Order: sequence, then C-alpha cells, then structure tokens
Amino acid sequence: MRSRSIGRRPRASYPVLLLLLPALAAGCAPTDPRRAASGNVWESPSATAAPEQPTGPGTPSPSPSPTPPTSQHVFPVRADNVAYHPTHSAYPGTDIFANCGTPFVAVTDGRILEVSRVDRFDKHGPLGPYNGGLSVSLLGDDGVRYYGSHLSVVATGIDPDVRVHAGQPLGEVGRTGNANNVCHLHFGISPKCQGHDDWWIRRGVIWPARYLDSWRKQGNREPAAEVAAWQRENGCPKAPAKAGSAG
Repeated sequence: MRSRSIGRRPRASYPVLLLLLPALAAGCAPTDPRRAASGNVWESPSATAAPEQPTGPGTPSPSPSPTPPTSQHVFPVRADNVAYHPTHSAYPGTDIFANCGTPFVAVTDGRILEVSRVDRFDKHGPLGPYNGGLSVSLLGDDGVRYYGSHLSVVATGIDPDVRVHAGQPLGEVGRTGNANNVCHLHFGISPKCQGHDDWWIRRGVIWPARYLDSWRKQGNREPAAEVAAWQRENGCPKAPAKAGSAG
C-alpha cells in the first residue's frame, strides 16, 4: 500500500509546475514599457538620451550678438542764438540762421567729400549747381552725407578725403551763393550718389529738423535709416527740370 501512495505524489505536482512556468518567465523579463510596445531589446537611458549641458554659476552664458557701433552726432552750428524752420522751399532742407562768422562744424566722424572755396553763383546764370556758394559736404561713418553751404570761409586743411571728427570746424556761416545777403547755413542730409555732379541730391532729400532738434539737446538721433529708405525708393534721380531757389 505504501508504494502506491508514493507513486501518485509526483503526478499531482506536474499541473502546478506548468501553471507556475509563465509567471516565473514573466518575472525574469524586463518591465520597461518600451520593450513591451516595440519588442526591441531595452537600452538604458544613459545609452540613448542626449547628454545634459552643465548648469550653474560657473557655466559660461552664450555670447550676445554684437551691437553695431553708434556714431556721435552734434549740432552743425556752434552757437546758442540760432534759429531754423522745420520746412524749406522747394525741397527738403533747413536754413539755420546765425551770425556770419559762426563756426560750422562736422556733424559726425567721417571724411570730406566735396569742397567749394569759390563763389561761382551768378543770378543771371544757371540756377542749381552754384547756389550754395562756398560749401563743404561730409560723408559720415554712418553712411550719410551732410552738406553746409553759403559759408563765408572754408577752414584751412578741409579738403576732399580729409578725415574729420564730430565737432571739428569746417568753415564759418556766411551769405555766399544765393543767400540773398542773409547770414545763414543751408544744411542738407542725403545719400552719396553721383559725386560732384549730384548737387540736386546733395542739397538735401529728407527733412533735417527733427534730427537738429535732437542734436541741439545733446541727443543722438540718427538719420541713416531714413536716408537708406529714401535711396531704396528713389535711387539716384536725375536733375530736376526746375532747380529751385535755395542752395
């Protein structure tokens, strides 16, 4: 009787073992959901994730983009008792009224473009090219041309291609050209176009008053953007049919 009872115990254990095998197999498998979804071999996060950048007080910050340098601008007449109008006859420009002999100075750093030391204006001759009388134009480092005319004298050493700095004397206020015997400086702002032959552009293409207002108060409003916009729209136009009365 004992031998029969012993022989039946192993047979009763087989179903239990068969039921336990799937559970044991599942307990040995990795539990990462990425494997369950894809069926691929699991990789540790350190093998797949991008390395983190160091942070903290010692971490260098990204370098900011360089800012273009700003040109200094100053009022073109060195005097307190001056006046000017926001408008001008026939074309954009400004007449700055000051005593004859008042210094006319460089508005900004740059180089001299054109100089006229001889008054060639003749009221019976062609209007336009010689209206300004004695004059100086400056190409600033900001890319803008600044023009002053009706001078009584051009300063010694002020010649084409000479380097000048903001506030440096270029000449003196006068009444040459078609100034109608009134001491003043005609002041124009323009792009550089066709050199000595573009007097109709050199005399002024944008209104200077709001820039003069800033510079007179030691501000630094810059006309470069407005001048560039004007040139994109107009290019370098030919001389007008009517020259106008101011120079």
